[in-house]
Amino acid sequence: MNSQAKIYLYLLLSLAVPLIVFMVLHMNPAWDYHLHSPNGHFYVVSIVSGLAFALAVAVGVAAIRLRNLKISFLSLSFVSLAALFLVHGLSTPREAYHNTALPSNAAQMSILLAVMWLWLSSMSSDRRMISWLSAHQRWLLPIWTVSIAVICALLWLFSDQMSWLQMKQGPIKWTATLLIVGLNGWTMYRYLETYLSTRFPLQLAIVYSSGWMIAAQFINVTGKMWMLSWWIYHLLLLASISAMIVGIYYQYRSSGSYTMSLKQLFQNDPKGWIHTYMSPAVRELIRTTETRDAYTAGHNYRVALYAIQLGEELGLNSDQLRAIAQGGIVHDIGKLIVPDNILNKPGKLTPEEREIIEKHPVTGFNLCRRLGFMQEELAVIRSHHERWDGSGYPDALSGDNIPLLARVTAVADVYDALTSSRSYRAALSHEEAMAIILKERGKHFDPLCVDALIRIAGEKGWAFKASAS
Repeated sequence: MNSQAKIYLYLLLSLAVPLIVFMVLHMNPAWDYHLHSPNGHFYVVSIVSGLAFALAVAVGVAAIRLRNLKISFLSLSFVSLAALFLVHGLSTPREAYHNTALPSNAAQMSILLAVMWLWLSSMSSDRRMISWLSAHQRWLLPIWTVSIAVICALLWLFSDQMSWLQMKQGPIKWTATLLIVGLNGWTMYRYLETYLSTRFPLQLAIVYSSGWMIAAQFINVTGKMWMLSWWIYHLLLLASISAMIVGIYYQYRSSGSYTMSLKQLFQNDPKGWIHTYMSPAVRELIRTTETRDAYTAGHNYRVALYAIQLGEELGLNSDQLRAIAQGGIVHDIGKLIVPDNILNKPGKLTPEEREIIEKHPVTGFNLCRRLGFMQEELAVIRSHHERWDGSGYPDALSGDNIPLLARVTAVADVYDALTSSRSYRAALSHEEAMAIILKERGKHFDPLCVDALIRIAGEKGWAFKASAS
């Protein structure tokens, strides 16, 4: 059995086993004994809620530092699950005295809102709605946390006035279930599809987490309260959160000390910037590139280094420098699909071969937009071969229509290409490369970016020469 078949098998078993256990207990009353334990229920719910909230805060902070919108959405998903599931646990004893639907409503809403944010995390980051949310990434976690706290307070204080809201009765519960199954089914499909090509642990964890939420929802709406089978859905939610914690651990464990990363946020060394803002997704892409083509990986690193120096000279802010670091270091990731005989061809490329080469910005863009890269990074990846006069590719943009970070990266990209040795030509000297770039000022390159390069070459020529060698 190949590895892909094993992934499908394990995923199927992880969903089927708890559902089969539930059905066996549910259909055999002699086995499905009554387990009325408000204290036990409170502890289980508190563990689930506490883990979810701790996860949400840690992931939310990391998402801003790493400039990854998908991770922000994961944070918001578990904020929703934590807060409303805690209301579910706290209100369960109250149900016996007030005959309120608050526990069931809170449980349903916790899963529904968590699923909504997981679904948004599966969408490509260049979608209009996702782009708008990415522009406000720093505010998503605090605003949503306050919003969910208000919702919880309203549910708790006015539960008697909300008797019309019965989310576990009639068509409402099945509508909610269909919505949860549909959104999470799509989330599983998108993340599993991406995982099969990237093998990032967090993506597989999201697949399992989403699947267990679907199973939990089915048991929640069909199980009978306080029966042994009913308790399974609480354990599934705990498993869902645990899977995400494990996925984040394996995804981030190679990123180094979190404290050291925070210290590096305030330093200006370009190499330090690159390593500070290199997310796990970027690290894995670099490893993949190095396996296929060590030159491209080294080229990407040097281009990111040069682009950061140019960005600092141009006065880019910290967010733009983060973006240019991450975008620059994977700007040629699309070349992974270019055959070696074309990529390293010593002679002139045929029109067909040139067409294949010129697809790499779009290929890289399509890969990285599904990994949660934000708009600025995606612009670097897609547009670094555009030319100031409009003769570039893939979109024939010109002048200021070319994103600024892509214009900066274009200068860095060509400088490193000229000063690096390849199988089909020897490296040019620093002076020879500068002469060519200066000649293309206002044609290939933004004049302001070339001027910044000239200033740096005068002040920091040693950095460029040392890195190029």
